[in-house]
Amino acid sequence: MPRGIPTDPSSYRDQRRGRRLQRVLADAGVAARRACERLVEDGRVKINGRIVTDLPAWVDPETDDIRVDGKRVETKARHIYVLLNKPKRTITTTSDEPDLDRRTVVDLVDHPAASRLFPVGRLDFDTVGMLLLTNDGWLANRLTHPRFGVVKTYHAVVRGNLSDDDVARLADGIYLAERKAGQTVGASRTARVGIRVHRRDRDRTTLELTLKEGRNRQVRRMLAAVGCPVKKLERVAMGPVRMKGLPRGAWRELDRREIDQLRRAVTGRGPTELNRPAARAPLPGSNALSDKVIRRAARSRANPAGFRRPNPATGADTDSGADPGPDHGRDPGHDARRDDDRSAGRSSGRNGGRGAPR
Repeated sequence: MPRGIPTDPSSYRDQRRGRRLQRVLADAGVAARRACERLVEDGRVKINGRIVTDLPAWVDPETDDIRVDGKRVETKARHIYVLLNKPKRTITTTSDEPDLDRRTVVDLVDHPAASRLFPVGRLDFDTVGMLLLTNDGWLANRLTHPRFGVVKTYHAVVRGNLSDDDVARLADGIYLAERKAGQTVGASRTARVGIRVHRRDRDRTTLELTLKEGRNRQVRRMLAAVGCPVKKLERVAMGPVRMKGLPRGAWRELDRREIDQLRRAVTGRGPTELNRPAARAPLPGSNALSDKVIRRAARSRANPAGFRRPNPATGADTDSGADPGPDHGRDPGHDARRDDDRSAGRSSGRNGGRGAPR
């Protein structure tokens, strides 16, 4: 063991030593950060020959010998970024419970480093579409944490006719229950959601949603709350990167341009448009719902009975939804006073102002 390296596990509680242990493990591609925390707590991680089970713990990747299940962790491993078009009936995890033996997303990626990759975020068992897998814990954390505001774009087909009022409710955010340890502990409002209706049929609606947060089954729960359960759900983009031309169940590595776009999206560096949703691909028969319709629906909810309020200037009733016109609320004596002021200004200019003769 190199000289000067501490052997007392308690010495790793000093944050001046370097970086958090679980962060180093995640960045090295061992697993996602939460999974790395469990590895430590289960006693499967050794630092310089000693088992460390208490967190937080700080390490120096340059000098410390870090091992998981006896295998040395290479802290300078090459980062890999894989884009998978996830099919239905596939779980978003690296391994399933032994008794269930369901297909995982890692099973679909025939990559030499597949065993070191972990999914960025989650898609439900029956949700399809874009999923990233990587061994870059730093980027994965920033792509999924709502603080960094990276948008995820979904196409959904729902049962029923989604009304303009329901679109406005979803856009403003609705309350969803929060659960911990299998129990409901309260409810909180979702962040604002971008929503566009592509097509309305008699018994179904096709729409696009953009979200900056990723609660458990959030899209399905939100749409069920307004009486339009999801029939089909597909994620089509994450931040500036859109999935195009990739068959269901297939995968490919991201190119350098796409990786740079994702990094700029989470760091705020580079062109501002990189952190916006990817360019939308209109669906056949697209009929986008404009902001004007959403505002009209919001006014309708705020004034459902057509309440008429008095005009503060004239005392006459005014329809709250009508255009008040250019003279609405103007003081009747305003024009007369303005004409008097102009006359006084011209007179002052002739007698002693800037235009007076010398």
